[in-house]
Amino acid sequence: MALPESERIILPAPRGALAPAMEFTVCWRPSTRAQRVSLRVCPRDGAVLVTLPPGEGRRAGLALLKEHGGWVMDRLAALAPAMPFAPGARVPIGGVKHRLRHDPDAKGSPFLHRRTLVVPGAEENFRRRALDFMRAEARRRITAHIAPHAAALGVAHGPIRVKDTRSRWGSCAPDGTLAFSWRLVMAPEWVMDYVVAHEVAHLKELNHSPRFWAHLAKLTPHREEAVAWLTKEGPALLRIG
Repeated sequence: MALPESERIILPAPRGALAPAMEFTVCWRPSTRAQRVSLRVCPRDGAVLVTLPPGEGRRAGLALLKEHGGWVMDRLAALAPAMPFAPGARVPIGGVKHRLRHDPDAKGSPFLHRRTLVVPGAEENFRRRALDFMRAEARRRITAHIAPHAAALGVAHGPIRVKDTRSRWGSCAPDGTLAFSWRLVMAPEWVMDYVVAHEVAHLKELNHSPRFWAHLAKLTPHREEAVAWLTKEGPALLRIG
């Protein structure tokens, strides 16, 4: 799928506000299904996504941005700082902070040693190799959580996919395919377990009926705590990598 076209925008501070102008990226997304111009802040990219319905152009989008400039600035300012995978960075794995260390003399794949993720190879490949490790580790841990929950409900699942989703931590398709954000590997294990249990329960009930919640309650006691954790801490995970 092609990414929306983007450009840098400078939004002046609201009249009378003691704040500088803010420069940020706007992504323009035409949509045949949208009925009105809308905007939202993407936590992962630190960009503003403006959706344009048929017949509306960028002028209408810019007018909406100016009208809600204070809200946009507040949301962008509240984003956690971006934390790229780089030597010396400290990122959570299973809810525990690990330091990323580059070891050009080490051989093989990246590996965990105590609370350090050691990344061998050339430094220019550091970010890609660290990301590959995190995706693989996410798949390994998620798969380990799926098996007991599926057995408990007596259901079979389809393929397991690990992606970098923007708005969902997990999903269950009608054909039984389970998809998860690789960023769950950074959350505490009990939070990951809740998300996995939630999607596995959808294999039994592809809805949010009382029967679904009853199945989920059998799988995990962490629903309220996990939802609260993801609401508070989840946006920061989208800024890592």
